[in-house]
Amino acid sequence: MTPSQSATPQGTQGGAQVVTRFAPSPTGYLHIGGARTALFNWLYARARGGRFLLRIEDTDRARSTPEATEAILKGLSWLGLDWDGEPVSQFARAPRHAEVAREMMANGSAYPCYTTPAEIEAWRAAHPNQTFASPWRDADPATRPDAPFAIRLRAPRDGQTVIEDAVQGDVTFRNDQLDDMVLLRSDGTPTYMLAVVVDDHDMGVTHVIRGDDHLTNAARQAQVFDAMGWPRPVFAHIPLIHGTDGKKLSKRHGAVGLHEYAAAGYPAAAMRNYLARLGWSHGDDELFDDAQAAEWFDLPGIGRAPARLDFKKLEHVSGHHIGAMDDAALLNELAAFLNETGQPALTPVQTSRLTPALPALREKAKTLPQLIEQARFAMTDRPIQADDKAARALDPPSRSILVELTAAMQNVNWTRDDLEAAAAAVAEANGVGLGKIAAPLRAALAGRTATPSVFDMMTALGRDETLARLADVTG
Repeated sequence: MTPSQSATPQGTQGGAQVVTRFAPSPTGYLHIGGARTALFNWLYARARGGRFLLRIEDTDRARSTPEATEAILKGLSWLGLDWDGEPVSQFARAPRHAEVAREMMANGSAYPCYTTPAEIEAWRAAHPNQTFASPWRDADPATRPDAPFAIRLRAPRDGQTVIEDAVQGDVTFRNDQLDDMVLLRSDGTPTYMLAVVVDDHDMGVTHVIRGDDHLTNAARQAQVFDAMGWPRPVFAHIPLIHGTDGKKLSKRHGAVGLHEYAAAGYPAAAMRNYLARLGWSHGDDELFDDAQAAEWFDLPGIGRAPARLDFKKLEHVSGHHIGAMDDAALLNELAAFLNETGQPALTPVQTSRLTPALPALREKAKTLPQLIEQARFAMTDRPIQADDKAARALDPPSRSILVELTAAMQNVNWTRDDLEAAAAAVAEANGVGLGKIAAPLRAALAGRTATPSVFDMMTALGRDETLARLADVTG
């Protein structure tokens, strides 16, 4: 389905197929709250064999940009959320929205309003704290002037509009507090409230899962569904994400754009796990994979209180996923991270050194930059440039010990146990502890003093590279 085509219904609320949608406005980066909303919609649809659709709500032409749309698509792809069909452009469907507005006017559920903006402003000044009542709602059609007009919804005046929300429960709105909202402006452009309803109906959306800042919108949109005789989707309004101080999330709390988390080196699998748990729960389960999330996720598990962003918990989740990945998946994550941050890709030689070191490296790394920092020894080519602290560890006595160690390692089996035994024997022969050997070894192999285990480094580097690096500092 291309953006210019009318969407085709793919299911109904009482029908066979679940259809959810994510509908961001392309006016900036993909916010972490939007990413969580997309994830919830994706999980709900995928777990039920349904469809997850993407609609770009680009009706604000002054603020919508192609760059922002591309950033949204890139963010969703990085997070691993695939959508069905082509993204739908809301702006491109404006003729369809206008068609529905005129249909509503024809069936009496909407009416033309000739009130000018100046007249509305004057009315509101004279009637503070009252809902605007258009004088054209019940006007005799014969009195209608030959002038531009807006189309307003003929909203019910009495009673209540009740939203049966899958998260919030029944939410009631007094109809006398809801005005006859504009559906089509006098210049012929549709309003957001109308466009959303028409698009959701035409796309066959059965479940509208979105932030609870849209809860009031649901009352107005439900009236449009009812006026057209269309079945309402299931509404599920999820609480927003707050910072650690309990206030609405903003830049003062740290990263708020999804791209910032990608650049910070959190694996996509970890972000899916963390975002899923942010406001939704399945018992006490904190760490889970995609299959478990899809099996467990349901709307009743979403809490009503705002979720709080917790970077320490995110690091814990990230560390778990780094530790649980197989080597191929972790190398793919590293490649994506290096590309995202504009760093050089790993060479085949670097990859060959890094791969055998991954089991040891992943144990301590909470993020991909931390893993890369530990892996510097494998990513650095000879000759190794020692930093100041490491250079001090390569004093003449230490170099002498390394000469003995090099000779001792010439014919040993290149296993961690045998290398450690050879180093222990050299240390004992020199009357020093193993730590006395480890410091100059770190300097020779990595050029720094904070590294993974020297024996893990040697097994990862292999016999030839290890001995060559030792020869560089002892020759």
